[in-house]
Amino acid sequence: QVQLVESGGGLVQAGGSLRLSCAASGLPFSGYGMAWFRQSPGEEREFVASISRGSSYTAYADSVKGRFTIARDNAKNTVGLQMNSLKPEDTAVYYCAAGVGILRGDYDVGYWGQGTQVTVSS
Repeated sequence: QVQLVESGGGLVQAGGSLRLSCAASGLPFSGYGMAWFRQSPGEEREFVASISRGSSYTAYADSVKGRFTIARDNAKNTVGLQMNSLKPEDTAVYYCAAGVGILRGDYDVGYWGQGTQVTVSS
């Protein structure tokens, strides 16, 4: 059974930082692309960042480029999202995702985590 378990969400003031982590089990982690998506109330889920199997390729949404960094540790089966210079518009439930290849949209995702809430106060 595949499990993706996110942690690290919480409440932070604008300009602050948070680091999300996702622990994967039940799948050959190093064989999967990983990504983070987010969903705000009343909005559709959107792509945030993705990373290839061997970390050679990363991609970011324009809205987070330069502020967020995705990284993975294949030895520990984890993927993280370092979020700096947070803005109120970054408030959302953040989801860890796994799939074959480079993940860019929901259609690429084979497995989802349960999500972790990030709230940025102004």
